[in-house]
Amino acid sequence: MAEQPDNLVLTYLRRLDGKIDRVLDDVQDLKVRMTAVEEGLAGVNRRLDRLEVRVDRIERRLELSEQPH
Repeated sequence: MAEQPDNLVLTYLRRLDGKIDRVLDDVQDLKVRMTAVEEGLAGVNRRLDRLEVRVDRIERRLELSEQPH
């Protein structure tokens, strides 16, 4: 009978180990996906910066800007 509680504990430990492995896999997947999102956002920010420069130049050429030439 002493063997049965040990087996029950081992069963629970194995289940816990499996769950932890799945959580670790999920966290790794989330890290990869988050890195991709950050890189995509950086690309969008670069494009917006370039557009801002172009709009500023257009405004100056059309004399819509109050900034000196």
